Amino acid sequence: MNILSKSAILAAEDLPRETVSVPEWGGEVLVRTMSGTDRDAFEASLLEKDGRMENVRARLVALTLCDDQGDRLFDDSEIAALGRKSARALDRVFSAAQRLNGIGVEQVDAAKKG
Repeated sequence: MNILSKSAILAAEDLPRETVSVPEWGGEVLVRTMSGTDRDAFEASLLEKDGRMENVRARLVALTLCDDQGDRLFDDSEIAALGRKSARALDRVFSAAQRLNGIGVEQVDAAKKG
């Protein structure tokens, strides 16, 4: 058994990224695995609107689109603008983000119920 130290855990590269082609936007984007903090923010955002999911695709896409260093491209203040982009393009990125982060309908429903 390999018992990890605190420094080994903190140094681990555990946020894999995937390149996704988005022809509607004219190129490719990087989608990453969310940090624990980002996942908590995503789940909390599902609870804000009286049980309604609002702009859920753009919320997840904003948390997972990243640059070459893994830093987010969009901050929370830009979610509404991102939500006005092509639904087809958002769905493509959203699907990759769901797969990378283990988020399916069951997980979204569970988060909404608390």
